[in-house]
Amino acid sequence: MDKGRDDEKQMSAVMRTISILEALSRVDGINLENLSRKTELPKATLLRFLSTLISLGYVYRDGADMYHLTLKMFSVGSRSLRHMDLINTAKPFAKKLCEELGETVHMGIQEGNSAVYVLKEESSYTLRMYSRVGKVIPLYCTAIGKIFLSAMNEQELEEYFRTNPLKPYTPKSIRTHHALVEELERTRKRGWAIDDEEHEENVFCIGAPVRDYTGNIIAAMSVSWPVFRFNQDSFQEIASRIIETTSELSKVLGYIPENI
Repeated sequence: MDKGRDDEKQMSAVMRTISILEALSRVDGINLENLSRKTELPKATLLRFLSTLISLGYVYRDGADMYHLTLKMFSVGSRSLRHMDLINTAKPFAKKLCEELGETVHMGIQEGNSAVYVLKEESSYTLRMYSRVGKVIPLYCTAIGKIFLSAMNEQELEEYFRTNPLKPYTPKSIRTHHALVEELERTRKRGWAIDDEEHEENVFCIGAPVRDYTGNIIAAMSVSWPVFRFNQDSFQEIASRIIETTSELSKVLGYIPENI
Protein backbone atom coordinates (compact mmCIF):
# COMPACT_ATOMS: atom_id res chain seq x y z
CA MET A 1 0.00 0.00 0.00
CA ASP A 2 1.24 3.49 -0.86
CA LYS A 3 1.15 5.20 2.57
CA GLY A 4 1.83 8.64 1.09
CA ARG A 5 -1.12 8.37 -1.28
CA ASP A 6 -3.33 7.04 1.52
CA ASP A 7 -2.39 10.02 3.76
CA GLU A 8 -3.10 12.40 0.88
CA LYS A 9 -6.58 10.90 0.39
CA GLN A 10 -7.33 11.23 4.11
CA MET A 11 -6.22 14.88 4.10
CA SER A 12 -8.37 15.57 1.05
CA ALA A 13 -11.37 14.03 2.80
CA VAL A 14 -10.79 16.18 5.89
CA MET A 15 -10.53 19.35 3.81
CA ARG A 16 -13.73 18.50 1.92
CA THR A 17 -15.59 17.78 5.15
CA ILE A 18 -14.51 21.10 6.65
CA SER A 19 -15.49 23.01 3.50
CA ILE A 20 -18.99 21.46 3.67
CA LEU A 21 -19.41 22.30 7.36
CA GLU A 22 -18.21 25.88 6.85
CA ALA A 23 -20.55 26.37 3.88
CA LEU A 24 -23.50 25.05 5.91
CA SER A 25 -22.60 27.33 8.83
CA ARG A 26 -23.31 30.41 6.69
CA VAL A 27 -26.88 29.53 5.68
CA ASP A 28 -30.12 28.51 7.37
CA GLY A 29 -30.58 25.78 4.79
CA ILE A 30 -29.32 24.93 1.31
CA ASN A 31 -30.13 22.44 -1.43
CA LEU A 32 -27.66 20.03 -2.99
CA GLU A 33 -27.15 22.01 -6.18
CA ASN A 34 -26.27 25.28 -4.42
CA LEU A 35 -24.10 23.50 -1.84
CA SER A 36 -22.23 21.80 -4.68
CA ARG A 37 -21.62 25.19 -6.24
CA LYS A 38 -20.40 26.74 -2.96
CA THR A 39 -18.04 23.88 -2.10
CA GLU A 40 -17.01 23.18 -5.71
CA LEU A 41 -17.63 19.47 -5.11
CA PRO A 42 -19.43 17.16 -7.57
CA LYS A 43 -22.93 16.26 -6.43
CA ALA A 44 -22.15 12.54 -6.17
CA THR A 45 -19.11 13.21 -3.98
CA LEU A 46 -21.03 15.74 -1.92
CA LEU A 47 -23.86 13.26 -1.30
CA ARG A 48 -21.40 10.69 0.09
CA PHE A 49 -19.95 13.22 2.55
CA LEU A 50 -23.39 14.52 3.53
CA SER A 51 -24.60 10.98 4.18
CA THR A 52 -21.71 10.40 6.60
CA LEU A 53 -22.27 13.76 8.34
CA ILE A 54 -25.99 13.00 8.69
CA SER A 55 -25.24 9.58 10.22
CA LEU A 56 -22.86 11.22 12.71
CA GLY A 57 -25.49 13.78 13.69
CA TYR A 58 -23.78 16.93 12.39
CA VAL A 59 -26.16 17.56 9.47
CA TYR A 60 -29.81 16.91 8.80
CA ARG A 61 -31.96 17.02 5.64
CA ASP A 62 -35.48 18.38 5.90
CA GLY A 63 -38.59 17.42 3.93
CA ALA A 64 -37.78 19.95 1.21
CA ASP A 65 -34.35 18.36 0.63
CA MET A 66 -32.58 21.28 2.27
CA TYR A 67 -29.45 20.57 4.29
CA HIS A 68 -28.79 22.18 7.69
CA LEU A 69 -26.21 21.99 10.46
CA THR A 70 -27.45 20.48 13.71
CA LEU A 71 -26.65 21.83 17.17
CA LYS A 72 -24.02 19.11 17.59
CA MET A 73 -21.41 21.45 16.09
CA PHE A 74 -22.33 24.07 18.66
CA SER A 75 -22.11 21.49 21.44
CA VAL A 76 -18.60 20.45 20.39
CA GLY A 77 -17.50 24.07 20.02
CA SER A 78 -18.92 25.15 23.37
CA ARG A 79 -17.01 22.38 25.15
CA SER A 80 -13.82 23.69 23.56
CA LEU A 81 -14.65 27.29 24.51
CA ARG A 82 -14.96 26.35 28.17
CA HIS A 83 -11.32 25.32 28.18
CA MET A 84 -9.98 28.13 26.05
CA ASP A 85 -8.25 31.02 27.80
CA LEU A 86 -7.81 34.13 25.65
CA ILE A 87 -4.50 35.26 27.16
CA ASN A 88 -2.86 31.83 27.10
CA THR A 89 -4.12 31.25 23.57
CA ALA A 90 -2.83 34.64 22.40
CA LYS A 91 0.56 34.45 24.10
CA PRO A 92 2.41 32.36 21.46
CA PHE A 93 1.04 34.59 18.70
CA ALA A 94 2.23 37.73 20.50
CA LYS A 95 5.60 36.15 21.24
CA LYS A 96 6.15 35.17 17.59
CA LEU A 97 5.14 38.64 16.38
CA CYS A 98 7.52 40.23 18.88
CA GLU A 99 10.36 38.01 17.68
CA GLU A 100 9.63 38.72 14.01
CA LEU A 101 9.34 42.50 14.28
CA GLY A 102 11.70 42.94 17.24
CA GLU A 103 9.39 45.34 19.06
CA THR A 104 7.02 45.31 22.03
CA VAL A 105 3.62 43.69 21.49
CA HIS A 106 0.55 44.41 23.60
CA MET A 107 -2.91 42.91 23.64
CA GLY A 108 -5.77 44.85 25.21
CA ILE A 109 -9.44 44.36 25.94
CA GLN A 110 -12.13 47.00 26.24
CA GLU A 111 -13.44 47.90 29.68
CA GLY A 112 -16.13 50.53 29.46
CA ASN A 113 -14.75 53.66 27.81
CA SER A 114 -11.12 52.56 28.15
CA ALA A 115 -8.92 49.61 27.24
CA VAL A 116 -6.67 47.53 29.50
CA TYR A 117 -3.45 45.74 28.62
CA VAL A 118 -3.85 42.05 29.40
CA LEU A 119 -0.73 40.75 27.65
CA LYS A 120 2.72 42.14 26.90
CA GLU A 121 5.72 40.70 25.04
CA GLU A 122 8.76 42.87 25.67
CA SER A 123 11.19 44.05 23.00
CA SER A 124 14.79 42.86 23.39
CA TYR A 125 16.09 46.40 22.81
CA THR A 126 17.63 48.30 25.72
CA LEU A 127 15.29 51.23 24.98
CA ARG A 128 11.81 49.81 25.64
CA MET A 129 8.23 50.98 25.98
CA TYR A 130 7.06 51.93 29.47
CA SER A 131 3.92 49.87 29.97
CA ARG A 132 2.62 47.01 32.06
CA VAL A 133 -0.15 44.46 32.11
CA GLY A 134 -3.13 46.09 33.80
CA LYS A 135 -2.38 49.57 32.49
CA VAL A 136 -5.54 51.45 31.45
CA ILE A 137 -5.34 53.38 28.17
CA PRO A 138 -7.80 55.70 26.39
CA LEU A 139 -9.62 54.58 23.25
CA TYR A 140 -9.42 57.67 21.03
CA CYS A 141 -5.65 58.12 20.88
CA THR A 142 -4.28 54.56 20.93
CA ALA A 143 -4.15 51.95 18.18
CA ILE A 144 -5.79 49.32 20.39
CA GLY A 145 -8.49 51.77 21.46
CA LYS A 146 -9.31 52.87 17.92
CA ILE A 147 -9.96 49.25 16.98
CA PHE A 148 -12.73 49.10 19.60
CA LEU A 149 -14.13 52.50 18.61
CA SER A 150 -14.20 51.46 14.94
CA ALA A 151 -16.57 48.61 15.87
CA MET A 152 -19.12 50.95 17.50
CA ASN A 153 -22.30 51.94 15.69
CA GLU A 154 -23.34 55.58 15.34
CA GLN A 155 -25.42 55.62 18.51
CA GLU A 156 -22.64 54.00 20.60
CA LEU A 157 -20.10 56.44 19.23
CA GLU A 158 -22.32 59.43 20.02
CA GLU A 159 -22.66 58.19 23.60
CA TYR A 160 -18.89 57.78 23.81
CA PHE A 161 -18.35 61.35 22.60
CA ARG A 162 -20.91 62.64 25.08
CA THR A 163 -19.07 61.17 28.06
CA ASN A 164 -15.44 61.32 26.90
CA PRO A 165 -13.80 64.66 26.10
CA LEU A 166 -10.90 64.30 23.65
CA LYS A 167 -8.17 65.44 26.00
CA PRO A 168 -4.87 65.98 24.12
CA TYR A 169 -2.05 63.80 25.46
CA THR A 170 0.46 65.12 22.89
CA PRO A 171 0.51 67.80 20.19
CA LYS A 172 -0.53 65.10 17.69
CA SER A 173 -3.58 63.84 19.61
CA ILE A 174 -6.88 63.98 17.68
CA ARG A 175 -8.94 66.80 19.20
CA THR A 176 -12.24 66.91 17.29
CA HIS A 177 -15.06 64.44 16.84
CA HIS A 178 -15.03 65.00 13.08
CA ALA A 179 -11.34 64.13 12.79
CA LEU A 180 -11.78 61.02 14.92
CA VAL A 181 -14.80 59.82 12.91
CA GLU A 182 -12.73 60.14 9.73
CA GLU A 183 -9.86 58.25 11.33
CA LEU A 184 -12.20 55.45 12.45
CA GLU A 185 -13.60 55.15 8.93
CA ARG A 186 -10.06 54.70 7.59
CA THR A 187 -9.47 52.10 10.30
CA ARG A 188 -12.55 50.10 9.27
CA LYS A 189 -11.62 50.14 5.59
CA ARG A 190 -8.00 49.05 5.97
CA GLY A 191 -8.50 46.71 8.94
CA TRP A 192 -5.84 48.21 11.21
CA ALA A 193 -5.35 51.31 13.36
CA ILE A 194 -2.41 53.59 14.10
CA ASP A 195 -1.30 55.73 16.99
CA ASP A 196 1.08 58.27 15.47
CA GLU A 197 2.56 59.78 18.66
CA GLU A 198 -0.99 60.55 19.83
CA HIS A 199 -0.79 58.98 23.28
CA GLU A 200 2.93 59.20 23.96
CA GLU A 201 5.43 61.38 22.14
CA ASN A 202 8.02 59.51 20.06
CA VAL A 203 5.98 56.29 20.11
CA PHE A 204 4.32 54.85 16.98
CA CYS A 205 1.86 51.92 17.14
CA ILE A 206 -0.07 49.73 14.71
CA GLY A 207 -2.96 47.61 16.00
CA ALA A 208 -5.40 45.05 14.57
CA PRO A 209 -8.54 43.32 15.87
CA VAL A 210 -8.94 39.89 17.47
CA ARG A 211 -12.38 38.34 16.86
CA ASP A 212 -14.24 35.47 18.48
CA TYR A 213 -16.45 32.81 16.88
CA THR A 214 -19.34 35.30 16.58
CA GLY A 215 -17.20 37.80 14.63
CA ASN A 216 -17.20 40.32 17.48
CA ILE A 217 -13.98 42.14 18.35
CA ILE A 218 -12.98 40.84 21.78
CA ALA A 219 -9.41 42.16 21.89
CA ALA A 220 -6.85 44.08 19.88
CA MET A 221 -3.13 43.47 19.46
CA SER A 222 -0.60 46.20 18.70
CA VAL A 223 3.10 46.63 18.08
CA SER A 224 4.91 49.74 19.38
CA TRP A 225 8.08 51.41 18.11
CA PRO A 226 10.16 54.38 19.17
CA VAL A 227 9.65 56.66 16.16
CA PHE A 228 13.32 56.59 15.20
CA ARG A 229 13.24 52.76 14.90
CA PHE A 230 10.13 52.55 12.70
CA ASN A 231 10.91 51.95 9.03
CA GLN A 232 8.30 53.87 7.01
CA ASP A 233 9.36 52.04 3.83
CA SER A 234 8.12 48.76 5.36
CA PHE A 235 4.86 50.24 6.68
CA GLN A 236 2.47 48.14 4.56
CA GLU A 237 4.46 44.96 5.04
CA ILE A 238 4.50 45.46 8.82
CA ALA A 239 0.77 46.22 8.98
CA SER A 240 0.03 43.12 6.89
CA ARG A 241 2.07 40.93 9.24
CA ILE A 242 0.18 42.24 12.28
CA ILE A 243 -3.17 41.58 10.57
CA GLU A 244 -2.02 38.08 9.62
CA THR A 245 -1.18 37.37 13.25
CA THR A 246 -4.51 38.61 14.66
CA SER A 247 -6.38 36.81 11.87
CA GLU A 248 -4.62 33.54 12.72
CA LEU A 249 -5.46 34.04 16.40
CA SER A 250 -9.09 34.85 15.53
CA LYS A 251 -9.37 31.59 13.57
CA VAL A 252 -8.14 29.64 16.61
CA LEU A 253 -10.88 31.41 18.60
CA GLY A 254 -13.45 30.16 16.09
CA TYR A 255 -13.84 33.12 13.75
CA ILE A 256 -14.64 32.22 10.14
CA PRO A 257 -14.09 35.18 7.75
CA GLU A 258 -17.04 35.86 5.45
CA ASN A 259 -14.89 35.71 2.31
CA ILE A 260 -13.74 32.12 2.88
